[in-house]
Amino acid sequence: MFNGLANWWDNAELWLAQLWFPLQFILVVAVLGPLCLGAAWLIDRIVDRIGAWFGSAPDRDCPPRS
Repeated sequence: MFNGLANWWDNAELWLAQLWFPLQFILVVAVLGPLCLGAAWLIDRIVDRIGAWFGSAPDRDCPPRS
């Protein structure tokens, strides 16, 4: 199974490397753009949940609000 995946990856890499550079750029942006946006959204959600779980620390430098 790993050999099949390695062969597929090698063929895809060779195909992409032989394309005209502007087309390479468009394909990479079209694939990596959504992946990076999805990863950023997921990281943001995880950090928000962890932050909500820990809560906010009291501000000790300011006097209490009345």
